[in-house]
Amino acid sequence: MKNLKTLLLATAFLASSAQGAAIGTMTPAEPITAGRIDALPALQRAAWVQYLARSQAAMAADKAALAAERKGHSPAGSSASPPTGPSGGAGMPLDRPAAWYAGAEARHVAANIVSFQTPAGGWGKNMDRSGPLRVLGQSWVPHENLPANAREDIVSASEEWRYVGTIDNNATLDEMRFLARVQAQAPGKPGAAARGAFRKGLAYLLAAQFPNGGWPQVYPLQGGYHDALTYNDDAMAQVLALLDEVALRRGDFAFLSVVEASSARKAYDRGIAVILATQVQIDGRPTGWSQQHDALSLAPAGARNFEPAALSSNESARLLMLLMQQPAPAARAVTAIHAGIAWLRAAAVSGKAWGLADDGIAGKHLINRPGAGPLWARFYDLRTGRPVFGDRDRSVHDDVNDISLERRNGYSWYGAGPAAALKAYESWSKTH
Repeated sequence: MKNLKTLLLATAFLASSAQGAAIGTMTPAEPITAGRIDALPALQRAAWVQYLARSQAAMAADKAALAAERKGHSPAGSSASPPTGPSGGAGMPLDRPAAWYAGAEARHVAANIVSFQTPAGGWGKNMDRSGPLRVLGQSWVPHENLPANAREDIVSASEEWRYVGTIDNNATLDEMRFLARVQAQAPGKPGAAARGAFRKGLAYLLAAQFPNGGWPQVYPLQGGYHDALTYNDDAMAQVLALLDEVALRRGDFAFLSVVEASSARKAYDRGIAVILATQVQIDGRPTGWSQQHDALSLAPAGARNFEPAALSSNESARLLMLLMQQPAPAARAVTAIHAGIAWLRAAAVSGKAWGLADDGIAGKHLINRPGAGPLWARFYDLRTGRPVFGDRDRSVHDDVNDISLERRNGYSWYGAGPAAALKAYESWSKTH
């Protein structure tokens, strides 16, 4: 009888879920184009024209270099694509004793990193850097074999030309940090290749920065939401954290020149400024940030079909942590922090957990659990401040149970990540 009751409850739930009404539709983010730049105010236009031209020239150079390598021969191995590694990459530990970075294993990883650096200076994502070095004619990045229902997630005209230079999933940033760690244990000629690749990577990050201070997810520009100013997965926060360390010229970064450090500091300051400029206001009150903001208008922007333009709790928390780490934040930053933390506190849910439960409801869902929490939804509506949830058909819902089972189980709709920002705020607020 119990099993029959459970089955009936699950059937009723699935039937009601299939009929759940959408409250809106996700609008895809717009790419950076010459036409959109032409519509900007005259004072902004020249810098963006130069930026787009620089991006297009960098992509053309990357493609020309690969074509030249392949001319007259085939890449070694059965495929021109390097093997895909785990999400976030692998093989680049940054927590080993200093002496380990002088050893053969670390030197091999550094050589792999150097070999896969694109002519523009960046790196692709999700590779195991402990693997073999790149061979002549091999693609710079792995070819993604996406399932049919996810192929619209990535905007690119070519499977081979996706994420060829990116800050997504810590790409480029982890490679640069590892190179810096290795060169610190290899003074003189033995560390020259690592230092050269790091400097090229730094120049890449500086070239990729928007005129307004933000960064795209992919550079040279790939199109679609990849062109948006990207806070998602802490991408821009990680860039700024690295530039801040570079600007200080300490530890692994002591080899850099005063000029390089100064350039990093200027880029960092511009990045902080655009973070403050993009904090979303609802009814005149500062709240949080979206995962992406349009590169030209700075308005919140959508990304993949199930990621609407909305306030994002995780990304907002990480940006607040970054702002709190400034040794002498400006008054505007202090105001932004207090307001952002207030929004996170108001958005928190207690007495709930997110996951699977033997309660007759299929898939992941919110579960009543006294004493649990705090918990935050991934997205919050830009008008009402209420949690919202997207599906692969671009529909937006105000009830997570209304979206497809595949998306409900395949995405982190609730999490406890912002709690770290609240804890940091406890100490920070005592002196601010």
